[in-house]
Amino acid sequence: MSERQPFKLFIKPKLESSSLVIAWNQDAGRVGPKVADYLNKELASRELAEIDPEGFFSLSGVSVEDDIAQFPESKFYWCRGKSLVIFKSDIPRYEWYEFLSLVLDIAEKYCKVKEIYTIGGMVSPGAHTTPRLLLSVANSTEMKRMLRQYDLISDMDYETQDGQRPTFSSFLLWAAKRRNIAGASLWVPVPFYLLAVEDPGACKEVTEFFDRRFELNINFADMHDEITKQNSKIAQIRSQLPELDGYISKLENNLGLTVDESEKLVKELEEWLRGGH
Repeated sequence: MSERQPFKLFIKPKLESSSLVIAWNQDAGRVGPKVADYLNKELASRELAEIDPEGFFSLSGVSVEDDIAQFPESKFYWCRGKSLVIFKSDIPRYEWYEFLSLVLDIAEKYCKVKEIYTIGGMVSPGAHTTPRLLLSVANSTEMKRMLRQYDLISDMDYETQDGQRPTFSSFLLWAAKRRNIAGASLWVPVPFYLLAVEDPGACKEVTEFFDRRFELNINFADMHDEITKQNSKIAQIRSQLPELDGYISKLENNLGLTVDESEKLVKELEEWLRGGH
């Protein structure tokens, strides 16, 4: 009996070398999956491979979002005409090391991947009117040196606290380094009151880096429109609700909010931005 293949391969792109962008669906402000979807749409990507969820995910309880069952998914996409591959996935519940080893096996064998980037949103206490920053953690001095060419913070040194499990992206960078694959985690702060909705400003910051790094010539009109619409809606909310305006003004002046104020800001803004008013 033949051994079960842990993944399906749909195409075999002829790549001499490539870069891999990784987005986890469980991400603050959905920065990672939104950037991955935007790149796939703009670059007309094709499905390349899919990892079988068996053994990595719990299939007994499937979450439901907007009346649609959300099954765990781990797919590779090839951006045609570019040496760029995108991997969008849920974070596995079991067998972290085996899962990452499989991701890297596919990336090396079929995509000739030479460098890896992970995307992540991080919770920020700041206001949405504050310019977004892109931060990076690299797994090698060579990668760190390369990142200094771009408009991002590349001198971060991150260590997992004692007794805590490393983040999945940190684990990936470690696994990639063992194979001599350069890697970097890219992080962008997301205002805490936009976590439950989306932060197009954060997504644009990350996408612009990839646009410059890989010379993608992306048209950012859609993202610009999304940012403008969200900012206009928040401005409208501020004009109608002086209390919430006061909370955001505090954040704009680097003043903290109480727990009650923070919770009220999150609840009210989420209802307005989701069309509850």
